Amino acid sequence: MSTLSALSNDLAAAAERASRAVVSVHGRQHIPSSGVLWQPNVVVTAEHTLKRDEEITVTLPDGRNVPATLAGRDAGTDLAVLKVDAAGAAELGDTASLKVGHLVLALGRASEKGVSASLGFVSGVGGPWKTWRSGQVDQLVRLDVAIYPGFSGGPLVDSEGRVVGINTSGLSRFMAVAIPVPTANRVIKDLLEKGRVARGYLGIGMHPVRLPDGRSGLIVIHVQPEGPAGRSGLLIGDVLLELDGGPVADNDDVHGHLGGDSVGKTLKAAIVRGGVDLEVKIQVGERPRGEE
Repeated sequence: MSTLSALSNDLAAAAERASRAVVSVHGRQHIPSSGVLWQPNVVVTAEHTLKRDEEITVTLPDGRNVPATLAGRDAGTDLAVLKVDAAGAAELGDTASLKVGHLVLALGRASEKGVSASLGFVSGVGGPWKTWRSGQVDQLVRLDVAIYPGFSGGPLVDSEGRVVGINTSGLSRFMAVAIPVPTANRVIKDLLEKGRVARGYLGIGMHPVRLPDGRSGLIVIHVQPEGPAGRSGLLIGDVLLELDGGPVADNDDVHGHLGGDSVGKTLKAAIVRGGVDLEVKIQVGERPRGEE
């Protein structure tokens, strides 16, 4: 057997192996989206493909259509979790082992004809990143893979047939990305337990600035009066230099202090007001829904 034939057979076997956990999700008009039976009775899919919260059904790998209940959705990471009556689970791989150039498959079940596949490779990997919807993703996995209509919510599969991420076209206009397994596990846990993913919130708008003495910080350009920072006395024109002892030179530095475990925590903010250095204590609130 030629090397090319062996590779072709291996990829076909990987697709077949992973397809046992790929489902169709009927939560919008026209074409369904895809999903993954992540664990028994739990399906994960792409949040942006669910256009309704009720009357959702799922087509299982064996062809059965079953009703699904929405456990929760998180626009920040573009993940949603559904509860279904179904056994089985995907075999999960190690997203951190992916390297630029690795061959991967995107799988989708967007029609009654069964699973479809798209072959490509990992075009970029990186560290943690923040989505445009304020979601925290553990690892950037950029793909040179076609995400066909209906593929969002389906699995990214390695050459061994293991699921290493959830594919989505909903987090970037310019590239296909996969939500890595650690992020999916974290979000799924929160949605099953609480129905939402909590995110920290200060209620201020800021812009980078450099002070005459050479120090860098963020000048406050907007304060929500009833937000956490507003209740703590922060004012428009204040310059934030440090938060919880760490320097802040851009908004990402601030967001790094506002994970789900920060809600209710009191942060010490070093600021400059009218040329005078001050310290303000801010109790982190939970970001209101609709502002994610």
